[in-house]
Amino acid sequence: MMAKFIGKIKKPEPGASSRDLTEGAIGRGLLAFAVPIFLGQTLQQFYNLADAWVIGNFGSNSAFAAVSSSGSIIFLIIGFFNGVSVGGGVVISHYFGARDKKNVSRAIHANVLFGLIASAGATIAGFLMIPYILRWMQIPADVMPESMTYFRIYFAGVSTVIMFNICMSVMRALGDSLHPLFYLAFSSVLNVALDLVFVAVFRWGVMGAAAATVFSQGVSMALCMIHMCREEEDIRLDFRKLTFDTKMIGDVLRQGLPAGIQNSVISIGNIVVQTNINSFGAYAMSGVGAYQKIEGFVFLPIMSMAMALPTFISQNLGATRPDRAKKGAAFGIVFGMATAETVGIAFYLWCPAALKLFVDAEKAIAFGAAQARTVSLFFFLLAFSHCAAGVLRGCGKSFIPMAAMLAFWCGVRIIYVTAVLNIRHDFRLLPWAYPLTWSCSAVVFLVFLMRSDWTRTSIRKQEK
Repeated sequence: MMAKFIGKIKKPEPGASSRDLTEGAIGRGLLAFAVPIFLGQTLQQFYNLADAWVIGNFGSNSAFAAVSSSGSIIFLIIGFFNGVSVGGGVVISHYFGARDKKNVSRAIHANVLFGLIASAGATIAGFLMIPYILRWMQIPADVMPESMTYFRIYFAGVSTVIMFNICMSVMRALGDSLHPLFYLAFSSVLNVALDLVFVAVFRWGVMGAAAATVFSQGVSMALCMIHMCREEEDIRLDFRKLTFDTKMIGDVLRQGLPAGIQNSVISIGNIVVQTNINSFGAYAMSGVGAYQKIEGFVFLPIMSMAMALPTFISQNLGATRPDRAKKGAAFGIVFGMATAETVGIAFYLWCPAALKLFVDAEKAIAFGAAQARTVSLFFFLLAFSHCAAGVLRGCGKSFIPMAAMLAFWCGVRIIYVTAVLNIRHDFRLLPWAYPLTWSCSAVVFLVFLMRSDWTRTSIRKQEK
């Protein structure tokens, strides 16, 4: 089936898959680029959604708790490498906007080489760290065996996840948000089919859910690489060019490491929160896990615009068009905030019905609804923070989002949760950690955006 699909992929016309975001109407161009990202992110959520729905309906409560509580741990390791890929995409976008073909090619190959090295590192790190992290999180004894099984299979195939995200970041940096959408659509259908076969029919439980996710991501990765190898010469992936380009890899890491460190350290804050959720028992784990699955979809408009902004900003700064970059930033932030608050209000009103898609125990629904109705009306703050961070990364100033989010989304969040729950062990106090830290980061980002010099970028000029 996959071979048949690949055989129908035609070699693209030169420049057909890339989008120049330095020309045309700002709002229309940014939305045209962001909408495929939104659709692609929606499809990507089906990986987790299919696991949760199938496990929730054909597995035990402990199996659902194991899968639904896996997000923070996966993001601890995968988030680092995905953050670096975002920074690498900013470098590619900058040279693409500057029409510097040689350095575009160098940056593409530097990103892919980093991804291959990172894949080996993540596999080893996952196998070594997972047992300790699960014990640190105080996973209940009845959930622990299935959590271990899920993570062992996931990290055995984690290279497919990392390389797919690297390839997707490269294509988006070139203004191509359509091809990742096509490949995600195919693999999402495959993921749902495999989930049903492995879990509902073969009764493999969490083992089947993990295997379906890894295999489906592998298909996406293969399709992305085939496309990249068939691109026009200036942006084509050629494995013979995967040499250790010290200067370019240094530039990629300089932009990407802050985002990678930010993702990993923030996930530590979320793991601390998850650990406290676990202290309220399996129903709290299931209820909040169900909330998190829905939250993944609710956040999509926010994240899609936040992911589109670095490419738009970086391309325009590379083309020495700072005024256009500034107008695009304003449009993206306002659009993201308005959309986030709209979906937040809807989620507040209908969260109990939405939670029933995943869990039917009234105790679990009560925990999930308490989380949803505490945070959902503050989604506009989350949107501002994410979009502002995307703008600053596009400017090559990735240290600022890292510092702000580490201080508030990790440091303040951990302090709040630890202090408040030690004083009073009440679940209703726990979700307030999120709007509190979103508010703090929003103030900092607003100050930096107002004081930014849009004529300067920290991306160094490479020799042509």
